[in-house]
Amino acid sequence: MADDRTTAYAEALFAVARAEGPLAEIEDELFRVAQVVRGNDELRDKLADPHIPVPTRQQIVVDLLDGKATPATVNLVSLVVGNGRVRDLPAIVDALVAKAASEASAEVAEVRSAIALSDDQKSRLATALGQATGKKIEVKVILDPSIRGGLVAQIGDTVIDGSVRRRLDQLKNAL
Repeated sequence: MADDRTTAYAEALFAVARAEGPLAEIEDELFRVAQVVRGNDELRDKLADPHIPVPTRQQIVVDLLDGKATPATVNLVSLVVGNGRVRDLPAIVDALVAKAASEASAEVAEVRSAIALSDDQKSRLATALGQATGKKIEVKVILDPSIRGGLVAQIGDTVIDGSVRRRLDQLKNAL
């Protein structure tokens, strides 16, 4: 469960993202940044290091996201870094994504894929998962080369594993 500060940050970032728009683009960019922060200990430690001046840490964000994200996304991530909450960024963004999905009466499907998916593939996947679950689905893709191929989708507590890794594990166990 998210603590009060995480929820407050998520609501504030959501309000700014909706006002600065387009919400879906900023939400997706924040999600991708949060995944990088979650998976890169060195970057997370550098952005959280209290011995590095705040403007320097914020400049790291600007340098990393320059040309890769909207100014609103860069400013929101810089705000979180400047306030010393970078370790909470993944939880803040998870809460923001859940709020956006709730406002759209949708469920979030975190989909792990070995390769990036095109917008068309994401759309078709959202449709297929929606038909399978009977819910409106918003797909968030996480690149995970360890699955080797296929997809692993998690919607709430439900996991649909169509990965090559799982199939190889099943073959190995059968032999």
